[in-house]
Amino acid sequence: MARRSGGRSARVAMRSAPLAEDARAVRPGMSGGRFKPLSDADLATVYETALHLLEEFGMGQATPEFIELVTNAGGRYDERERLLFPRSVVEAAIDVAAKEFTLYNFAGDGGIELGGDRVHFATAGAAVMVPDRDKGGFRHSTLNDLYDFARLADTLDNIHMFVRTVVARDLETSRDVDLNTAFASMVGTSKPIGTSMFQPEQVHEVAAMFDLALGGEGEFRKRPFCKANNTFVVPPLRFAEDSALCMAEQVRVGMPINLLSAGQAGATSPATLAGSLAQALAECLAALTCVNLMAPGHPCIMGLWPFVSDLRTGAMSGGSGEEGVLNAAAAQVVNYLNLPSGVAAGMADSKVPDAQAGHEKGLTVTLAAQAGANLIYESAGMLGSLMICSPEMMVIDNDLLGSANRTVRGIEITTESLAVEVTNNVVHGVGHFLGQDQTLAVMQTEYIYPEVGDRQSPDDWKDAGSKDAEARAREYVDKTLATHFPDHVPADRIAKIRDAFPIALPEQA
Repeated sequence: MARRSGGRSARVAMRSAPLAEDARAVRPGMSGGRFKPLSDADLATVYETALHLLEEFGMGQATPEFIELVTNAGGRYDERERLLFPRSVVEAAIDVAAKEFTLYNFAGDGGIELGGDRVHFATAGAAVMVPDRDKGGFRHSTLNDLYDFARLADTLDNIHMFVRTVVARDLETSRDVDLNTAFASMVGTSKPIGTSMFQPEQVHEVAAMFDLALGGEGEFRKRPFCKANNTFVVPPLRFAEDSALCMAEQVRVGMPINLLSAGQAGATSPATLAGSLAQALAECLAALTCVNLMAPGHPCIMGLWPFVSDLRTGAMSGGSGEEGVLNAAAAQVVNYLNLPSGVAAGMADSKVPDAQAGHEKGLTVTLAAQAGANLIYESAGMLGSLMICSPEMMVIDNDLLGSANRTVRGIEITTESLAVEVTNNVVHGVGHFLGQDQTLAVMQTEYIYPEVGDRQSPDDWKDAGSKDAEARAREYVDKTLATHFPDHVPADRIAKIRDAFPIALPEQA
């Protein structure tokens, strides 16, 4: 028993010592790409189909600026008022497009490196409901909820980027929503953030707010810590005018853009998974072309988010196997073009953190990660097919993301890791590996440990109160929101922002 106690003490000491990020068992930007749902021939065919769609059908509802850009480059605006993109124009844009770039943290001394097959996890979504702790069921989401989600994400290691999770339904105008969403996200976490804008003039206001937060005009352009989620398309193959106008202004202020196509198979994109994938690629390539005709190399993420319908009812099915393989294929096809990729996974259809939510999230997130998606959005907190965001689910998902990332890392085969000499010592010695130096040394570098997941024996679990994952996550949420108030934005700069803009988040929040 003494030997076991000593081993436990050593393990506790090892786990309490902080590790450098590059020594941890999992970290942002681990290389994926082992899962390949499409063959090389499949990838080429999807790409050729996307080029054909753009050349023959083009995009409807193009803005005057995009029409001028594309036609001046050799495209055509036809009698059906559709903007046609020749193959040469699209491929020229791919050639000059940014292949890698940094999404900075607020301090500008770190962030996440996008490109290649490096995998990162982000929140996202526009949920309109959150669980109602007091009355049960659900209630409308508020600005304070958004701030709380940002603060929560700030403490969760496996969430690498915070993108707006809920809509502030207590605000009335689109300007109020845009400015306050950007503000609450920025002050809630020092991690890279993302948001969206309704009107082009609000893009400039948000950028001006970020300049104030960073200390002066032009500072945001130097180290952009926020990227725009821009749903620029009304599928099939039509620009969304206001979003397209916003896109042009996002280029002008130097804001990275997630070019987001979210067709729903069987409704706004073909019911076949292959057809839905090809349409999403075509739409995102159209946006990429327009952006790079404006500013070659402007940082963009190809946000193919092809959604799946339950064809019996027409309802979105975010947690299905079809959704999982489709978004993995979306990551694979964008990586095939050597462009930064972003997909959506973790969008459980279940309304509560239950077994259904667990299996839906585990399947879709892991497939996307294994496919090498650079950013996996909506990966934490989302329930009810994106209608609900749950703080407890976000905490539980943090454990899931760590485990998924561990599968991305895989197993390193080296002379040392094969442990032949260690095995020799054990076989001819004490007969177990518990006290070996190697065992203690790899506790944190080879293994990860859940934040709220339970690994106790049944008796110990019962003695500890028989709490399920949601109850343990609720304790984490309550403690975090009672104590964690990020202060990375200096108070004098926050005061200037409050003077300049209609900030609705109370100071006492």
